[in-house]
Amino acid sequence: MTDLATLELGTSTVVLRRAEAGDIPAIVALLAADQLGATRDGVYTAADLAAYQQAFRAIDADPAHLLVVAQAGQLALAGQLALAGQLALAGQLAQAGQLAQDGQLAQDGRQLVATLQLSFIPGLARRGALRAQIEAVRVHGSYRGRGLGAAMMAWAIAEARRHGCGLVQLTSDKARPDAHRFYTQLGFVASHEGMKLRL
Repeated sequence: MTDLATLELGTSTVVLRRAEAGDIPAIVALLAADQLGATRDGVYTAADLAAYQQAFRAIDADPAHLLVVAQAGQLALAGQLALAGQLALAGQLAQAGQLAQDGQLAQDGRQLVATLQLSFIPGLARRGALRAQIEAVRVHGSYRGRGLGAAMMAWAIAEARRHGCGLVQLTSDKARPDAHRFYTQLGFVASHEGMKLRL
């Protein structure tokens, strides 16, 4: 387990660390816990889990990508340790999904309360500037409004600087006005019009 930073949030402490394979059900539960994510994410079948596992392996194997989770809380009961990951690997997907949705448990039984992906993209534009791309930022409902999202973004921006990036960029769905306000408050500017082509 690779700890990346410790964030102090008033009376609580959250640890940022590199995600591990056993975190997949909890991460997917965070991704699915909003009006848009609920329509496109979730582990309901073995094929769903296999797709997320394949994506995780590709991210984890590439040093240009970093999947981050924020972990908080005390250890859960011994019988719950790693249960979501174990159930998913055993093929009991409904139970794994429910446990992850209810508690977002990490492999060691602590609660996962947020996630983001940080990617580093080389390019020739801007005199060969390295860019940092921040994607899939999610914070558990019980931790919203407590400064965790801002603290995670500050960490990601600092990490981009440490890697020598000249620019940090992100996309945010047009259906997320609250997210747009959040990113604007952090200094991001809506300077471009993003487009997507579904394949």
